[in-house]
Amino acid sequence: MAMAVVRALTAGRSGIRRFSTFSAFSPPPPAEAPPKAEPNTNLFVSGLSKRTTSEGLREAFAKFGEVISVRVVTDRASGYSKGFGFVRYATLEDAAKGIEGMDGKFLDGWVIFAEYARSRPTTPQPPPSEGPSGYQTSNNQTPTY
Repeated sequence: MAMAVVRALTAGRSGIRRFSTFSAFSPPPPAEAPPKAEPNTNLFVSGLSKRTTSEGLREAFAKFGEVISVRVVTDRASGYSKGFGFVRYATLEDAAKGIEGMDGKFLDGWVIFAEYARSRPTTPQPPPSEGPSGYQTSNNQTPTY
């Protein structure tokens, strides 16, 4: 009788096969954080309210040193802030004070984050445009056939 039970159990399991313990739905490995930017006088400020203006940002950061320029990036259609901007200080010491004084603080009801701005990656120039027949055109001239 015991042998019949074992056969019944193994026969029932034969229809279910486990191919692998790996699941296609397992979470991806954690992403590495991008490297910190080198200290410079240009700060990247994120977490800005839609209502934050360049003047408001200048007033907030001017408490910590001499501000050279401020730019809140805005939406072309609405004119409201996209939520980030840049503050440029005169010296590295002022920039460090600006980060220390404003990172994680409230501005216009929102918590903002300040860090050193990263430089833009260089992008290769696009190849010259080609006309409809594949001939290269330059200076908006029509291709000659």
